[in-house]
Amino acid sequence: MPFILTCPASRGITFELTRQLLRTANLPIVATARKNLKEAKCRLLDGLEVKSHEERLQVLELDVCDERSISRVAEQLHERFPQSTSAEKASNYLHLALMTPGILYPEKSASQLDIEQITRTFQVNTISHMLLWKHFSPFLPKKSTTLMTSHTSSSPDSSAEATALPCRAVYALMSARVGSTSDNTSGGWYSYRASKAAVNSLARSFDIDTRRSAGDNSMVIALHPGTVKTEFSREFWSSAKKGRGLLGVEEASRNLLGVIDKVGGKRENGGRCWDWRGEEVLP
Repeated sequence: MPFILTCPASRGITFELTRQLLRTANLPIVATARKNLKEAKCRLLDGLEVKSHEERLQVLELDVCDERSISRVAEQLHERFPQSTSAEKASNYLHLALMTPGILYPEKSASQLDIEQITRTFQVNTISHMLLWKHFSPFLPKKSTTLMTSHTSSSPDSSAEATALPCRAVYALMSARVGSTSDNTSGGWYSYRASKAAVNSLARSFDIDTRRSAGDNSMVIALHPGTVKTEFSREFWSSAKKGRGLLGVEEASRNLLGVIDKVGGKRENGGRCWDWRGEEVLP
C-alpha cells in the first residue's frame, strides 16, 4: 500500500500539512515527533471527527539529529510496509514524503557567528536530510513498481475537499528562498543561507539518484513555503507584513500541497526548488 511520511510533524507547517492530509487523502500517514507521541497524535487528530483518521495515523519517535532513532523508524516502516520484489509487497511504497527539519539563528553580522550555533544549524537543516534520505529513500518506488492508478484521493471527510496527490511519488525537502545564491541581495543569515543552499544541492543529487532507480515513478524537489505565521518565524512577522506577505499556516499548507501536485505532474521538474506559488527558485 502507498503511504505518506511527514517528518517532523509535531508543530509548525508540517503539523498542519499532516492534518490536511488526514482530512483529504485516504492513504496511511506516518508522522514523527521527537517526544510526547501520544500528545502529538491527540493534537494532530483534534477536531477531526472521522474515525478512520485515527486508524490511518501512526506517530513514531524520531530525532532528526540521531541516526539511531531514524534507523529505528525505518525498521518499523519495514515491518508495516514490507519491501519485496513480489507483486503484493512491491505495492508498498512511499508516495509522499514531507521532510521539514529546520532551525534558524539569524546572524546580522560576522561578529554574531557562533561555532555551536553554526554546527547546530547544519546538523538540523542539512545533515539530517542526508540521514533521512539514507534510511527512507529505499521506500520510494522502483522502475518496476506499479503506482496507484489515481492521483486524486477521495476525501475521507465529507466536509473537506479531496487532495490531489501527485501522479508519481514525491520526496519533498523544506528549503527557503534565502538558500538561493542568485537571489541573495541583502547578505546576513550566514549559517541559515548556507545550510538551505546545501538543501537545494541535496535535492538535485537525491533526484538524480531516484531517477536512476525509479525512472519516472519518483522525483525529489525542494520547497519554499513563504513566510508562514508559526513560532519559527515569529521574529519576522512584522517585516513580512510590510514585504512579501505573511501566510497563515492553513493557507501555506494548502499552497504547498497544490504545488506538489502541480510540479509532480512533470518529471523534469525534479531536482529543483519551488516556492508556494509554484514558481521556481533559482539556485
